[in-house]
Amino acid sequence: MSRTLSPRAALIVVDVQPDFMPGGALACHEGDAVVPGIDRLLRSRTFSHVVATQDWHPRGHISFASSHPGRAPFERIVLYGQPQTLWPDHCVQDTPGAELHRGIDWSALDAVIRKGSDPTVDSYSGFRENHDQAGARPSTGLAGWLRERGVDEVLVCGLARDVCVLWTAQDAVELGFHVSVLWDLSRPVTPAGDEATRAALQVGGIGIVESARLAI
Repeated sequence: MSRTLSPRAALIVVDVQPDFMPGGALACHEGDAVVPGIDRLLRSRTFSHVVATQDWHPRGHISFASSHPGRAPFERIVLYGQPQTLWPDHCVQDTPGAELHRGIDWSALDAVIRKGSDPTVDSYSGFRENHDQAGARPSTGLAGWLRERGVDEVLVCGLARDVCVLWTAQDAVELGFHVSVLWDLSRPVTPAGDEATRAALQVGGIGIVESARLAI
């Protein structure tokens, strides 16, 4: 059965950028597979509001393994009292790998939230940065932007399912939105974590939806 969306629902497209595609600096498993479906969804004008997030790191960002001598990509450290994965250099500001993917017609976008631009703070969620030196998670302003437009439900898709999509969905619930993840329009860094991601979504009261069920 098709699902008809409320006019108070928004779509959040997370980090669909070349550096997360196969062959990119931080490739997600089958990351390019989400592009046609997201393009079709945006062209359908199904959603009253569409927001994209964009990883937008300065060179030498604290999350890059290259910023920590002797460390390798995907090692984990403690940063500001929290676990931090060290990533390959990726989505560096004003580089081709940081662009929104050109295989998608972005003309339906209402806003772009650039995240990770503070060189000392990582950022996964579209709603809040990761913990900073003071132990806070600074807001990106997205929640207020959505509320000003009467949005009370968000559907989340994009990359990576087990990191930025998951954190965005979890923060959205915590901030009072009704939330679903479009599972087929997201991909993980590695599929080994899919079971844990599903469990985390379910524990958080986050719906898991296939885009084919949306009334387009």
